[in-house]
Amino acid sequence: MPKITTDDGVELYYEDTGTGVPIIFVHEFAGDYRSWEPQVRHFARTNRCITFSARGFLPSDVPDDPGRYSQDRARDDILAILDGLNIKAAHINGLSMGGFAALHFGLHYPERALSLVVAGCGYGAGEDTRDQFQRETTVAADRMESETMDVFGASYALGPTRVQFQNKDPRGWQEFETQLREHSSLGSANTMRGVQRSRPSLYDLEAGLRELTVPMLILNGDEDDPCLDVSLYLKRCVTSSALALLPRTGHTCNLEEPALYNQNCEAFMRQVDSGRWELRDARSMTKGILSTTDDP
Repeated sequence: MPKITTDDGVELYYEDTGTGVPIIFVHEFAGDYRSWEPQVRHFARTNRCITFSARGFLPSDVPDDPGRYSQDRARDDILAILDGLNIKAAHINGLSMGGFAALHFGLHYPERALSLVVAGCGYGAGEDTRDQFQRETTVAADRMESETMDVFGASYALGPTRVQFQNKDPRGWQEFETQLREHSSLGSANTMRGVQRSRPSLYDLEAGLRELTVPMLILNGDEDDPCLDVSLYLKRCVTSSALALLPRTGHTCNLEEPALYNQNCEAFMRQVDSGRWELRDARSMTKGILSTTDDP
């Protein structure tokens, strides 16, 4: 079973498929390395695809100590995968929790990222939702431990941004729910507390976001309400970004709409690889409506 050891001694399970320009896929809280199967099957035809399970998600290690889970650790675990596989730079493609990790990776290690796909990124990041998010994550983590993920996962898979997946693709959603309920209860609770609940607000990172020049695709389902406003905020801050919305789609967008997800990511990465991805034209960034100046 292939594993890479991080600088703090945690072993991360990974799978490596295909050849070509590498893509690192970083999963969401409700997923693991298996969550990217529709992407690996598509992109491994032309690219080297690496998936891995985050710390706390089997078959990676599940540290007992809650202090070994954080946003910085999630970010640096991506770096550990690259270093462990001797990859100089890669496209980093992350969803939700993985989208946050990908974004932080781009902010701290821009030279190691060919591009960033930041999908479904925004839960708890809004200025007016942070307190609510921290309350809800605390309750959720407690339930994961007391009920086990086998029980809690069944309700989590039916959240307001997951039912779109169930309605469109009952068979795919059932596989998602089954895999979610197999997660470690301890690892999930520690991740919810250490990574999700404790990560900094994206609104506190605006100065860094405005300096970010790594090519970035912000991708979101248009019924993933907690992430919509944050996606617009990221688009306005990051001049190297583009924003794509998938219609009538919830949070689990890479599984719910794999063809659209792959199409958007592929078009984006091909532009980056060809050297055709440019920063936003400064003339478009004005408060003016008809004029090119703020004061018509």
